[in-house]
Amino acid sequence: MTEQVSSVAEAIRTANQERRGALVGYLPVGFPDLDTSIEAAIAMARSGADVLEFGVPYSDPVMDGTVIQEATQTALAGGFRLADVFEAVRRVREAVDVPVLVMTYWNPVMQYGVDAFARDLAAAGGAGLITPDITPDAADEWIAASDVHGLDRVFLAAPSSTDERLGLVSRSSTGFVYTVSTMGITGERAELDAAARGLTARLREQGAALACVGIGISTAEQVAAALEYADGAIVGTAFVRALRDGGVPQLAETVAGIARGTAR
Repeated sequence: MTEQVSSVAEAIRTANQERRGALVGYLPVGFPDLDTSIEAAIAMARSGADVLEFGVPYSDPVMDGTVIQEATQTALAGGFRLADVFEAVRRVREAVDVPVLVMTYWNPVMQYGVDAFARDLAAAGGAGLITPDITPDAADEWIAASDVHGLDRVFLAAPSSTDERLGLVSRSSTGFVYTVSTMGITGERAELDAAARGLTARLREQGAALACVGIGISTAEQVAAALEYADGAIVGTAFVRALRDGGVPQLAETVAGIARGTAR
C-alpha cells in the first residue's frame, strides 16, 4: 500500500519552519450546541490554530478537568449524537483548510464499529483520531482500519511510561505523539511540569518524529516554553472557557492571543 501523507504532520512541520511550532486547539463537538461548536472551530482555525482537535462528549471523561467535563455534559444534555462528529468535521473542512483530529475515548468507536467509524471519519474529511484510553498493543483493529482509510493515529505518552512503551508509542503513532505534560487530568496550571521536557527528549530517543505537549497549557508564555523542546502545544481548557464565557468572539480573541506564543 502507498504510504499515506499525514496532513497533521505537514501542518506541524510547516508551523515549525515558519514559527516556533504548532498550536493544536481543542473543543468538544456540540458545545454549547452543534452549530456553535462548528462556528467556533472555524474561528479557531482562522485565528491561529494549526490543527483542530474535536472532542467526542463522553459520559465518563476520566482524563478531563472540570471545565471540559461541564462542557461535554452540556453537549450530551443537548442531544449530542455520534453522527454529529462527522457532520461537524465535514462542515469545518468545507470552510477551512486545517486538519481536524477527533479525540475520543475508545468505547464510542467500539460501539459504532471500528472500521465504520474510520470510514465515516475519512469520508467527512477528518485527519485521524487521538485515543487517550487505548494503547498501541491493544489497538490492532484501529491500526488496521486507520491504514486502510488513510487516517492518523495519535497515541499518548506519559512521564511514567517505560522506554519500551515509548518506543511502541513512537512507532505506532502517526501525525504526532501526544506528550502528556504531567500526571493528572486536563486543565490549567501555573507552571508546566518539568517532566514534559524530559519525556519529549525520551520520545526523540525512541524515534518519535513529532511530539506535541498537552495538559496544562493555557497561555502564550506556556506555549512558547513548550515549543522550546516540542513541535506543538495543545490547548483545550482555556479555549473551552472562552467559548463558554464569551461565545465565538471571545474564543477567537483568546486563540489569537495564545497563538502569539508560536511566533519567533
